[in-house]
Amino acid sequence: MTFDAFDAWWWPYLFILVGGWLATDAWRFLGVYLGGRLRDDTDALVLVRALATALVAAVIGNLIVFPSGALAAAPLALRLLSAAAGFGAYLLVRKSVVVGILTAEAVLIAGLYAIGFNGG
Repeated sequence: MTFDAFDAWWWPYLFILVGGWLATDAWRFLGVYLGGRLRDDTDALVLVRALATALVAAVIGNLIVFPSGALAAAPLALRLLSAAAGFGAYLLVRKSVVVGILTAEAVLIAGLYAIGFNGG
């Protein structure tokens, strides 16, 4: 089966729906089913946690280095500085994710204001 297998208007939507379900919900159901039976410190869960963290880090890195939209107008140095400031604040305030995000946003907004960014 491919995306172009049928010449019906509904086929791409069904293909995306089924493909999206198989890629996400099936694993969620399996996680709920097995979640109560696994210990938190098993090698399998440590691997899953490491992979999930790596994927999130890759997405964040991609957004910083290759942004789209209005963020693309911000200089790379400012994006890197705001990420570093957010990470530093995260570490300083007992690993508070909210503080890290708010600090990174504040540094980015202040930097955009300082360089005269007008939103477009």
